[in-house]
Amino acid sequence: MAEQDLFPSDESNQAVARLYGQPLDALPEDLFIPPEALEIFLEAFEGPLDLLLYLIRRQNFNILDIPMAALTAQYLQYIERIRSQKLELAAEYLLMAAMLVEIKSRMLLPRPKLETDGEPEDPRAELVRKLLQYEQMKRAAMQLDEMPRIGRDFFTSSATMIFSDEKILPTVTAESLQMTLLNMIERAKLTARHTITKQELSVREHMTLILRQLQHGHFTEFSSLFDVSEGVAVVIVHFLALLELAKESLIQITQDGRDTPIFVWLSA
Repeated sequence: MAEQDLFPSDESNQAVARLYGQPLDALPEDLFIPPEALEIFLEAFEGPLDLLLYLIRRQNFNILDIPMAALTAQYLQYIERIRSQKLELAAEYLLMAAMLVEIKSRMLLPRPKLETDGEPEDPRAELVRKLLQYEQMKRAAMQLDEMPRIGRDFFTSSATMIFSDEKILPTVTAESLQMTLLNMIERAKLTARHTITKQELSVREHMTLILRQLQHGHFTEFSSLFDVSEGVAVVIVHFLALLELAKESLIQITQDGRDTPIFVWLSA
């Protein structure tokens, strides 16, 4: 980009900068820009190969046919600039400088003739191989860095769900049991015989009877455990036996919802 593109003239009516909010049509004549402000420090490069690759690409050199004189001069100039700033140079930078001077010297010397018809080895071949390999790895690293990275570009979400194998069944209310009992008593009254007899009823015997009825292990409907034809007294004793078994946790009583059938089964 030309200098006039960076700093428009007065005729463009555009401010080149602003000072305390006020536009400046031209740069001050006494403006001082320190030389070190435009310098590139050694820390900007990751090593001597990175510096060489930068110099080659900046001058549009053919990496397969490097002009060693120009490249070596630029490299040494950069090294001297860093040393003039009293910055410490890594040993690998100095080693690369020596290698460039050696390659330049070898290219100035006449190449010895080989006994075979083949061409003598180019002194730059090893340097070119290292530069191409470094450029390939650098490009791959940049592509990897541009890929979305967890913790930097996106974050994962997680949720914990607790599953339980325990089957939770709805509980039966006392009101539901009461309504069921009254319903069976009414049915028992319809089949009752008007005879007066002495009848001995045992809650324990009915508890045993109920356990036998539930031995198959399946859900049994509550009302199917009662024989209303035996009368109200038997129904009440049978009901008390059921309550006693539930109290001792020998059976389980459940109901899906209000006004739905009640089921009974043996506890595990």
